[in-house]
Amino acid sequence: MGLYVEARIRADLDDLWARTQDPARHERWDLRFTEIDHLPRAEGEPQRFRYATRVLPFLTVAGTGVSAGEKERPDGTRTSALRFASPHPLSLLAEGSGYWRYIPDGDGVRFLTGYDYRPRWGRFGAVADRWLFRPLMGWATAWSFDRLRLWLERGITPERALRNWLAELAVRALVLALGCAGLGLESAVHLFGALAPAAAYLVPLLCAVAVAAALFAAPLPTTPASRRCLRRPPTRVHAPRVLRALENPR
Repeated sequence: MGLYVEARIRADLDDLWARTQDPARHERWDLRFTEIDHLPRAEGEPQRFRYATRVLPFLTVAGTGVSAGEKERPDGTRTSALRFASPHPLSLLAEGSGYWRYIPDGDGVRFLTGYDYRPRWGRFGAVADRWLFRPLMGWATAWSFDRLRLWLERGITPERALRNWLAELAVRALVLALGCAGLGLESAVHLFGALAPAAAYLVPLLCAVAVAAALFAAPLPTTPASRRCLRRPPTRVHAPRVLRALENPR
């Protein structure tokens, strides 16, 4: 079961290409990577790269990959494909492949990705991947795509977008905690005196509304959110031909 994410971004195609193909800018918005570095290559060869992801403050897993792109296509679209692998024994992701497509669409670009990988750790790894890691990777990809969209459309840097998200998450957690605490104050409504009957009705209602808002209210426009991205392809999709020409990284 491969992963698919699509975002519509109102931006110039060249600008979007630059912020996704330049390693220094790519690692700023993509939550899945901490470092991306291009490796030396001979002219005409695919681009090799090294990537690293900080899983915990004291644990970083790294891998290598090879990529190739088609910047000029007859239909006006662009494509980038890659294969990657990590020899790190603590990396659940053993090897995989994927692609990006850039499809001009009116005043913007449909930016989409499809990728899949093989987990390690045998049966345990397969179960952990299906129920935890793969959903997390899908969420991280979609969240990152929306973070990129905010950077291109609204000028919100990836660093500021992360701060916005953390601040909104903290506010939601606080409202949720206060709302849940308020739901348990039914025995204290007598403190409202003559207003106790009204308080017995209004306090639980207001707390329930607060809890629902914390859980289900739409994210702020300046906060990245995975829900803004399409997670299933609208039609059947195929991997680009350039992907088949790439060898597995060693």
